[in-house]
Amino acid sequence: MKKEAALAYINNNSLAGIKAGSDRHDFLDIWMVVVDDRIFARSWGFAERSWYNTFLKDPAGQIKCGDTVFSIRASVPTDNDLLTPKINSAYLAKYHAASNLTYTSAIITGRHIEKTMEFVIVED
Repeated sequence: MKKEAALAYINNNSLAGIKAGSDRHDFLDIWMVVVDDRIFARSWGFAERSWYNTFLKDPAGQIKCGDTVFSIRASVPTDNDLLTPKINSAYLAKYHAASNLTYTSAIITGRHIEKTMEFVIVED
């Protein structure tokens, strides 16, 4: 049930909050997409303390969908090469507004594709 609620929120909203690792206190709003009932995001920045790099060290975290917070486990998808075209299409379809196009066209390219992370809802 939790997973379906998170998927619905992400499908219907531009931003969802992410809290990476166990030591962060605040949520950062980021773009997320759903592909094959799985949640993905790509890092925009490449800083050492980015949410992406934090998850590489500590895969525990949370996503915030409206007022609901879900515990997650983050990982680099092992099937990223197969999923890349679908994830690219999902980004293009969801973030197609003119104001987003500069970012959308960049996030579907090399360096950002390499920073793809999957979030799995932890069911209690």
